[in-house]
Amino acid sequence: MEPPGEQPGEAEGPRITPQLLKARTGEFALESILLLKLRDLGLADLGCLGECLGIEWLDLSGNALTQLGPLASLRQLAVLNVSNNRLTGLEPLAACENLQSLNAAGNLLATPGQLQCLSGLRGLEYLRLRDPLARLSNPLCASPSYWAAVRELLPGLKVIDGERVSGRGSELYQLCRDLESSLRPSSSPGSRAMEAQPWVEPGYWELWPTRSSSILEEACRQFQDTLQECRDLDRQASESLARAEQALSPAGTTSSFVF
Repeated sequence: MEPPGEQPGEAEGPRITPQLLKARTGEFALESILLLKLRDLGLADLGCLGECLGIEWLDLSGNALTQLGPLASLRQLAVLNVSNNRLTGLEPLAACENLQSLNAAGNLLATPGQLQCLSGLRGLEYLRLRDPLARLSNPLCASPSYWAAVRELLPGLKVIDGERVSGRGSELYQLCRDLESSLRPSSSPGSRAMEAQPWVEPGYWELWPTRSSSILEEACRQFQDTLQECRDLDRQASESLARAEQALSPAGTTSSFVF
């Protein structure tokens, strides 16, 4: 029996209304809203959000949501952030056929089985259930087999919790995970009596320059590409600042205009 005065699917607290949506977006027609940010508003009810049929990017993080029912009608939704809420299930998202990225860290998802509803989303590639930097997680993340269970349940994922599991760069993430596992202290009873053993073969470092490692080469190449992009951005920023200073200087205002 439900508590007096409380109906199934309803929650006490602020709810989304047409007036709120129009004030936040400036759109008069709810169907015209494409991007919507409603974070940290204490929302407990999604209200009329299901009428925003054209929405593609939605941020509902930091609220008090316990269910996502109205989102089932958002077929164009591609990016969704519902982190730091009180969700115990994600079933309505099974109808969001265009969903590509989901952040559900900091909720109450207890078992990998509660992610089964996402298995039909062929475009879903990015999933976050744990965010160490923001100190957000879900109960299911405490299981040692959590990662493997999620990968088996949702094999189409490319990134889990910010780490690549397939596609470009995934080998580097796997290498880091393997190193972390090899360096983690063993919990077996006789582990303390065993002498520490080197984790590479003798002479490995001396012969390293002559060895071929596709993983390391790919990692170095990606690092160099990223470094070059940073240099290009720095150069462009310096040029933009120089043009801005020239345009704002007294001499520049009398001689020419810079666009």
